Amino acid sequence: MIRKFDFLVIGSGVAGMSYALRVARSGKGKVALVCKTTLEEANTAKAQGGIASVTNLKVDDFEKHIRDTIIAGDYISDRGAVEKVVKGAPDGIRFLVENGVHFDKKADGSYDLHREGGHSEFRILHHADDTGFEIQRGLIEAVKREPNIRVLENHFAVEIITQHHLGIEVTRRTPDIECYGAYVLDPDTKKIDTILSRVTVLATGGCGAVYASTTNPEIATGDGIAMAYRAKATVKDMEFIQFHPTALFHPGETHPAYLITEAMRGYGGVLKLPNGEEFMQKYDKRLSLAPRDIVARAIDHEMKIHGLDHVCLDVTHKDPDETRKHFPNIYKKCLSIGIDITKDYIPVAPCAHYLCGGIKVDYNACSSIRRLYAVGECSCTGLHGGNRLASNSLIEAVVYAKAAAEHSLQHIDEYTFNTAVPEWNDTGTMTNEEKVLIAQDVKEVGQTMSNYVGIVRSNLRLHRAWTRLDLLYEETEELFKRVKATRDICELRNMINVGYLITRMAIERKESRGLHYTVDYPKHAYDQN
Repeated sequence: MIRKFDFLVIGSGVAGMSYALRVARSGKGKVALVCKTTLEEANTAKAQGGIASVTNLKVDDFEKHIRDTIIAGDYISDRGAVEKVVKGAPDGIRFLVENGVHFDKKADGSYDLHREGGHSEFRILHHADDTGFEIQRGLIEAVKREPNIRVLENHFAVEIITQHHLGIEVTRRTPDIECYGAYVLDPDTKKIDTILSRVTVLATGGCGAVYASTTNPEIATGDGIAMAYRAKATVKDMEFIQFHPTALFHPGETHPAYLITEAMRGYGGVLKLPNGEEFMQKYDKRLSLAPRDIVARAIDHEMKIHGLDHVCLDVTHKDPDETRKHFPNIYKKCLSIGIDITKDYIPVAPCAHYLCGGIKVDYNACSSIRRLYAVGECSCTGLHGGNRLASNSLIEAVVYAKAAAEHSLQHIDEYTFNTAVPEWNDTGTMTNEEKVLIAQDVKEVGQTMSNYVGIVRSNLRLHRAWTRLDLLYEETEELFKRVKATRDICELRNMINVGYLITRMAIERKESRGLHYTVDYPKHAYDQN
């Protein structure tokens, strides 16, 4: 089946929905919002801590937020992108509020601001400890009210369409690659539809699921990045994978691991060994509020030297009622596994959390492929540099969604539908035996990435990962060519592609920088483990 939409948005988190709402209200055409599962399931909904914006002008200003972002990014952030997001943040907050999102306020009506690691001031707006869920809720309700948006739930984008699908050779040196839409798997018909569009936006989120343990939902398999890379788009900074220092250590819960928000450390939580000994003073003067890369490596090191599978976060010294008020969901979750956080230490360990790299875009969110935009975690704007400052991701998504919407609306009338695009060739069958192979390969990707391309890396580990992934790639591509495309095998292809990109770019970076730490180019003696 061939469908036509003026705007095709692949991904339904804060980035995708913010963009869809803006263009739908312009009256410039119809919008298709493609969701891999449901509108409710996105990385956005898992974000607990909050969203960063300069709000309290009595003590805070844009320059402080810019400086904090660049320091956290290990001085390789794009200053233009940093200024764009920081200065555009207040408008982004207004957009969310106007679309029904609620943030906690004090009795005097001002926002109840948190402070998180790497921030010099209190500037984190939040909704209890489920800010991402609240943002997702508000935007979903707004999307459902918008008549120009057609939501396609449980649809899976297989490939974006370019000249390649018209029989024209496309290489990474081709200067004028264009996107004409995407091939999308319909769950009802089990067929792959051709969705033609004048503008296509990738808002597919991150890739945490390529690791054995992640705070991301299982759907975070890097689909948009892999599709863009196969279409010969420029991809950048994939080596910078942020491992959140404090995921709840609960064996069996790995996709997703339950996140213990950084705001809990901003609230006064202290990292300790299980015996009660503090350790962050050995690594950074900011102690438990140091940036995530430093905290994650410190925890990783302590776990290794003491033979531990976790460390602890202690908030037992704080007022119990205040703790329950500020972190009701964390309190409830921990209580469900026998931990009362007002009396007991919280067992925590680092796990894969956020991708700072992705599809390279300019200040208008344009990728290197014409008519193709990327917003949110799947994009690389340059904001994060070598490491993302806490709570900068949600506001980046809102600001760049606006930029993409404004740019695409300015140019939409220049584009037409390319009706020469052929339909998908869906020959092939899938057997139960092949399903088993796919499930096994998914596990192998996770183990390979966690063991060899994790918090601490080495040339030996990276090259070993490269070899394993190369073998998996060859096997999977051979299988893909002879079976009917399903979500299972498409996700596996994407995970292998993304794992390859992370590994290759990690090998190419001959230094320790930000989130990429290698023992072959160490910065600190204590990290050599």
